[in-house]
This record gives sequence, structure tokens and C-alpha cells, in this order.
Amino acid sequence: MGAFRDAALSCPIPAAVELIGEKWAFLIVRGAFNGLRHFEEFQAGLGIARNILSDRLAKLVAGDILKRASDPSDRRKVVYSLTEKGESLMPVMLAIRQWGEEWCQGEPDIVLADAASRRPIRRIRVFAEDGRELKLGDLVWLSRAEAETPAERAA
Repeated sequence: MGAFRDAALSCPIPAAVELIGEKWAFLIVRGAFNGLRHFEEFQAGLGIARNILSDRLAKLVAGDILKRASDPSDRRKVVYSLTEKGESLMPVMLAIRQWGEEWCQGEPDIVLADAASRRPIRRIRVFAEDGRELKLGDLVWLSRAEAETPAERAA
């Protein structure tokens, strides 16, 4: 049990949840993925109070999920856009959406599709290096050293 506690204390999930795990933060990031850029767009699109929106945008900027810049077409306005770190949340956002479709609300009329083929994307899954789809019972926690191949250890 001590090893579990030590691993839990060093787990990256709490820090990630602290940054993006709150409902409004998720909805703001989803809005940014869907092209919302200005404070007024986020407020109108999400129905969020101005003070809460301001607070969440500041936290997402401080966490390097969003960046803030002057709007080139109107210097009085601010444009919010995803950083590279923010864009890397795409699989997380999609996995949560797909989980919600399956277990909470059902499939919506709008689907996310590949722009090239115009076909819906596949469900997010976890795969082994050899391409096998993995389920919970197929997984085990190892130290990084235990998971390295001999060639990786030598390098």
C-alpha cells in the first residue's frame, strides 16, 4: 500500500485536473478547439458569467493552455488561441466526448470527421506497441527502467 501511496503522490493526474478539470475550463478549451477566439464569443457561446470567464481564461493562459494576443483587426480586442500544449489536449477532449456519448447522453447529430475523407473519426483507444488494442486487464504499472528495452538502457 505504501508503494501505491507514493505513486499516487507523484501522479500527474491531479496537476492536470487542477488546470483543466473544472467544467468551465473544459468548455472554454472545447470552444477554442471549435474556433471561439474573443471574450464575447466565449461568453455568448457558453452562457458563462463574465467574472468566471475572466478567471478561467486567466488560469488557462497562466497554465500555457491558451495564449492571449491583440486582435490584428482591432487592437482594442484580445484574441485567445490554443498553444501547442493546449492543442495536445485534443485526444483527451475527444476521449471524454466519446465516453460521454457512450455512457451519458447518446450520440449527437453532429460528428467529428476527418477533413480529407469527410468520414467520422474512430473512437479513441489504447494500443500496445505491436498494435493490439489493450483493455484495463492488459495494463501494468512499471518503473521507467523496467519498461526500457536493453537497447534503450544502453543508450
